[in-house]
Amino acid sequence: MVLLIDDNVLLDVLQVRQPHYDASYAVWKLCDMGYAEGYMSAMAFTDIVYIMRKEIAYDKIDTLLAKLSGTFTVTDLTLDELRTAANMKWRDFENAVQSATASRIHADYIITRNTDDYAGSTVKAITPEEYFSDVFTV
Repeated sequence: MVLLIDDNVLLDVLQVRQPHYDASYAVWKLCDMGYAEGYMSAMAFTDIVYIMRKEIAYDKIDTLLAKLSGTFTVTDLTLDELRTAANMKWRDFENAVQSATASRIHADYIITRNTDDYAGSTVKAITPEEYFSDVFTV
């Protein structure tokens, strides 16, 4: 199963954000253990560094990248995805880019806490909790 992990889920784990940490960490761990193919966009990494700018020193950015890329495949951002996202005319351009990326990598799901923002996505967006209640089987 191929999952595109949205920034907010990754940040839940990196910043230990409650009450979302446990479910987001469980998705992270499944990807880490190889039960799912976890992807994150290169754009997500820049967003994460920006959001965590007060928590992470510049000399630790490479450590953060190693941590994320050790678990998730970091997928590039293409001009076609930017064009596709622009043509989607969504209110949130970043989410449109994430949707276009998920489509390109043939993701089964986008894992996010903001599922309403992906209502027009060709790849279904679900929360970490929904992934475990509706999709994941042992």
